[in-house]
Amino acid sequence: MPRPAAPSGLETVPIFALYGEIEHWPTPDLLHCESIAERSRLHDWRIQPHRHADLMHLLVLRGGDISLELEGHRQRFKAPLAIVVPPMTIHGFHFSENIDGHILTLAAPLVERLEVALPEQARVWRRPSAQPLPQGEAHGHLTTLIEHIDSEYRRPAQGRDSLLGALVQALTIEASRLAVGDGSRATKRGDNDRSHRHLTRYQTLIETQFRRQPGVADLAQELDLSAAHLNTLCRRLTGRSALMMLHERLLLEAKRELTYTNLTIAQVADGLGFSEPAYFTRFFKRLTGLAPRAFRQRQRRQD
Repeated sequence: MPRPAAPSGLETVPIFALYGEIEHWPTPDLLHCESIAERSRLHDWRIQPHRHADLMHLLVLRGGDISLELEGHRQRFKAPLAIVVPPMTIHGFHFSENIDGHILTLAAPLVERLEVALPEQARVWRRPSAQPLPQGEAHGHLTTLIEHIDSEYRRPAQGRDSLLGALVQALTIEASRLAVGDGSRATKRGDNDRSHRHLTRYQTLIETQFRRQPGVADLAQELDLSAAHLNTLCRRLTGRSALMMLHERLLLEAKRELTYTNLTIAQVADGLGFSEPAYFTRFFKRLTGLAPRAFRQRQRRQD
């Protein structure tokens, strides 16, 4: 559901979040890929301006045109085009009805993993941009990778997660080579925004430590912040408390393990830092309305 935006002149721009909102996220993957037409035709080809707290978009357009609003700047483009929308970037789209292309969405934990594996190239995903794509081999590589990701995403095959991870890394390198997202005013402003830097560092700490279930006060101390300051910052920028962000990351991993592994409920609970399976069951049911076993059974029925 939309969450109220921060009281900073952006009150009318809704914030959407991933974690814990299974109805808005088709699978427990850390990525989602679909054709642009699949969703936009349901909204008369127009997506109103909004922000995501913990999602990054890459749109690769092969045909058609778009009226793009990015951080308050509106401009019309024709394909071929690549658009990068980092978390917390205000964006809206109005597509032509002949639009041809894909949108790839990466959850913040996956972007953070890419930043560890490919620190230079992954910077491309932190810069809001819209860049016409040159004709040629490099453009073809980007389009081919997106189509391969889309195909693999839609089928449950052996080695699916590993192949998707490799394809996303290759896509990151190709996007970086094309200099998608070279500096913009929005990027420079974001880089100078201390609050956003604190939030990014907090999300990174969550990603590296969530399995041991650290306290918010401990994570705040690592950021040289008070727990109260961190909580206020998280609520202002994402609409959720610092503790909820930690719990939502735990929940996302629980959903992934229940869906894609044969670990027992007790093994999932232990791997996520719960001292007793019963505590894990209560945690999971409180946030999803389903017991872990019932969630797993539902996922298998959908396969």
